[in-house]
Amino acid sequence: MKNLSIEEEIRIIQRNTVDLLPLDELRMKLKRVRETGIPLRIKYGADPSRPDLHLGHYVCLKKLKDLQDLGHKIIFIVGDFTAMIGDPSGKSKTRPRLSEEEVKENAKTYFEQVFMVLDPEKTEVTYNSHWLGALTSKDVIELASTYTVARMLERDDFKMRFEKEIPIFIHELLYPLFQGYDSYAIRADIEVGGTDQKFNFVIARDVQKYFGQEPQVILTVPLIEGTDGKLKMSKSYDNYIAFKDTPEDMYGKVMSIPDHLILKYFKLVLYYDEDELKKVEKLVKVNPRDAKAKLAFEITQLFHGVEKARKSEEHFNRVFRERQIPDEIPEYYLKKDGELIADILYNSGLVKSKSEARRLIKQGGVKLDGEPVRDETAELREISTPVVIKVGKRRFLKVIPE
Repeated sequence: MKNLSIEEEIRIIQRNTVDLLPLDELRMKLKRVRETGIPLRIKYGADPSRPDLHLGHYVCLKKLKDLQDLGHKIIFIVGDFTAMIGDPSGKSKTRPRLSEEEVKENAKTYFEQVFMVLDPEKTEVTYNSHWLGALTSKDVIELASTYTVARMLERDDFKMRFEKEIPIFIHELLYPLFQGYDSYAIRADIEVGGTDQKFNFVIARDVQKYFGQEPQVILTVPLIEGTDGKLKMSKSYDNYIAFKDTPEDMYGKVMSIPDHLILKYFKLVLYYDEDELKKVEKLVKVNPRDAKAKLAFEITQLFHGVEKARKSEEHFNRVFRERQIPDEIPEYYLKKDGELIADILYNSGLVKSKSEARRLIKQGGVKLDGEPVRDETAELREISTPVVIKVGKRRFLKVIPE
């Protein structure tokens, strides 16, 4: 791709993006690359608030891979320092702060997961505690002087909380400044992230200018909704599909997304082009379940290979389709500590008494994901995806992790 013109390179960079600005500054940077042979430094940061990366991260990583394939240098920042503050972006209340031990534990698996997408030979991984942890009180005061409270309150989430008199703590105002300092510390030419990060990226440009550095170009990609179909995919909302999910869980989670997200996942996760998307759109109109099955297979294959994807498809069909489970069945949220299956049947209203539940189990009339439950004291715990309990021939219950 090194022989591409600047405009051809920009078209590749623009694919599946929302913001790419200022465009004239990007052209200037790309022109300099051709003159000097020095690649652009591309920043991407992720706070280890949970131990797993998910498909929302993958959308960003896929764009980073585009930039990497164009010959540029990816700087992946593990936000171990900023995770102890918590990114307030899009939040209607203060995020819980993590301890240093929690952050370190969550960060352990990040490298392995990032390199499922990016080339490790062309990626630099670093922690922002290396420079943020070294800032003195004087340094923090100088950094804080780069931005006014009035401008900080222009952010939609801060503005909403201020108008509704919901507390905004000082450390939350520091978060965008620290993230901006990250850009200065690594000399970022471009920063990639979701659209919810745009305000933070703008602040980063101002911080870089203040410290005498050429500002970064802002590149944002669309957010994808999670399995609930409403909120953005997030570890905080527990609606995410993780890189490290088992093949069966990954396939099942994709099958659980609402139909209106099918095309979006094909476009942003699988990078289908316009002609391919038109074919999928036709399939969605005719048979959305088949379109979703195709999506689930291809996403599972992406992370686990074709053989495990095939086995996951067979498992799903065996449990959910061949058992003729209705599309609309009652739902029950499993308590975090788990519950006896007999108690679930009673508490959900599927049976009239616990004694009836125990009797049905003893008689072999209760099945969990198609497998008979024979122990009256059997428990259900630590599930990551919904499971289906069948009682007799016509009673069904979908049990969902709380």
